[in-house]
Amino acid sequence: MKDRDSALFNTIQQMPNLRSGLADSLIAQIESGDLKPGQRLPTEQAIMEATGVSRTIVREALATLRAKGMITTRQGLGAFVSSDPTPRSFSIIPTDLESIDEVLRVLELRIGIEYEAAGLAALRRSPEDIARMQDRLDALDRAIAEGGYGAEEDFAFHRAILVATQNSYYSRLFDTFGTAMVPRQWTRLDRMSAAERGRHAARMRREHHAIFNAIRDGNEAAARKALRNHLAKSTARFEELRDANLHR
Repeated sequence: MKDRDSALFNTIQQMPNLRSGLADSLIAQIESGDLKPGQRLPTEQAIMEATGVSRTIVREALATLRAKGMITTRQGLGAFVSSDPTPRSFSIIPTDLESIDEVLRVLELRIGIEYEAAGLAALRRSPEDIARMQDRLDALDRAIAEGGYGAEEDFAFHRAILVATQNSYYSRLFDTFGTAMVPRQWTRLDRMSAAERGRHAARMRREHHAIFNAIRDGNEAAARKALRNHLAKSTARFEELRDANLHR
C-alpha cells in the first residue's frame, strides 16, 4: 500500500469500535473526495496491514459501504468507489444496532423475509443447496461447540436458505444487510456460565437442525414453522435481555 493510502487508516486502531471506525474513515475519504468516484480501494490485505484489524472487520466495514451504495465490487478486480456514492435511502449496518430495541426491529424484518424464504426453499431446493446448507450447519455447530459466537456461520447458514429459494433477490437483500442481520454484540455469551452456554448451544442447534431437516425433506409448512419458531425464540431472548437491563 502506498504511504498516502496508509494515511487514510492511521487512526483506526485507536477507535473504540474497529468496524465502525474503519467504515467511518472510508466514508469520510469518499465524502471529502480523497477517494474519487471510480477509484479502486486498497485490497483487503493492504487494509489489514495498515490498520491491524482482522479480515472479518475489513469485510464488515466494506459491507457497510456497499449497503450505503458508496462502493461496488467487481469480480476479480476488487472494490471501487461508486460513480454516484450517495448513500442509499435504506440499509441496515452494524452500527445501527446500538440498542436491543433496534435488534428487535431487525428480527421482525427477518421473520417476514425468512418465513417465506424457508417455504420456498423447501419446495425448490436442489441437491447442491442441501449440501451447502449441511456444510454451513456443520460449520455453525463447530463454532458454537468451540465457544465462539458463530455469527458469521449463522449468517452463512441463513443465507444458504435464501439461495435455495432459487430467487436471487432474497440472497441479494441479505447481502445488502450483511452480518448486521445476526447482531453478535448483544448475544452476551461471555456473561453466561458454562452451563448456560451449554443450554444456549443445544437450543440453537435444535432450532437450526429443525429448519434444515424440514427444508431437506421438502416439508414447506414445517420449514416455515421451524424458521418462525427459531426467530421468535430469538426475539423472546432479546426481549428478556432488554427487560433485565431496564430493571437494573
